[in-house]
Amino acid sequence: MILITGGLGFIGSHVARALLDLGETCVVTRRRTARLPEFLADEAGGRLLVEPVDVTDQDALLALGKRHTVSGIVHLAGAGIGAGGTLDALTQNTRGLLSVLRAAEVWEVPRVGIASTIGVYGGVPGDRLREDAPLPTASPHMIPAAKKAMEILALRAAADAGFAVVNFRIAAIWGPLGRAASPFFATPRLVHAAVNGEDPGTLHAEDGIDMCYVKDCGRAIALLQTAGALRHDTYNIGNGYATTNAEVAAAIRAVVPEARVDLSTGHDPAGPGATVCLDTERIREDTGYRPRYDVERAVADYVAWLRAGNER
Repeated sequence: MILITGGLGFIGSHVARALLDLGETCVVTRRRTARLPEFLADEAGGRLLVEPVDVTDQDALLALGKRHTVSGIVHLAGAGIGAGGTLDALTQNTRGLLSVLRAAEVWEVPRVGIASTIGVYGGVPGDRLREDAPLPTASPHMIPAAKKAMEILALRAAADAGFAVVNFRIAAIWGPLGRAASPFFATPRLVHAAVNGEDPGTLHAEDGIDMCYVKDCGRAIALLQTAGALRHDTYNIGNGYATTNAEVAAAIRAVVPEARVDLSTGHDPAGPGATVCLDTERIREDTGYRPRYDVERAVADYVAWLRAGNER
């Protein structure tokens, strides 16, 4: 049984679905969210169990191991964007990580997967980002700063405790259950504006990033968690190429012809300018992962999801 912390969250729900599709059983923690997404409801109480556990409470998390035999952990829970002050979020996320690592040691779990981010590459030269690139100590935002530190701490603690940690450096993720707008890329805002008949505001055609549809992200994490052997401790999870706002706009017009998706030319002068992507050779070689959703298929799928009455 695989434990997914934050398993009813945006990415966690799709990881759970992907693991179930691979034949695994899962226990997911929830701190606030109680409602199961419709794509998990048929598994509730069977191969999918939900536990109301705050992972920062080490005793509560360890008690979960007395009720379930946990064979692997995917750690996705954490304070999100804007969740209190910087030090509050850092404290919560650090406590959660240490609690999960302690549980892995006590339960003798062989592998723990930990969510990191494409943001750790901020300041790395080049437009194709590889896992072996040296990372600068400076960070443009608190989230990648914390993720870099936690990658290092988790790998060292796991090596001393005798289990494996795998860091997931995740691209820009979007799709069902995600935010309607992201401070880091424009795609969610463009799709929601199109469905709701709204103006998305000023956006630039050539701005882009490696953005991965959440269903592909969930499957990638599931493949890494269940792989018999992995040759590395850090993997990029993305499409392996950048998608521009112009490409997103074209995909939107194909399914919502009336959408208001006029874009300014070029790059945002206040933005980074160049587009970057993640090198995905490692995950392709070690798991066979390939994204199933190009931008056209992903936009069509997300539009259908929103039109079915889902807010996110």
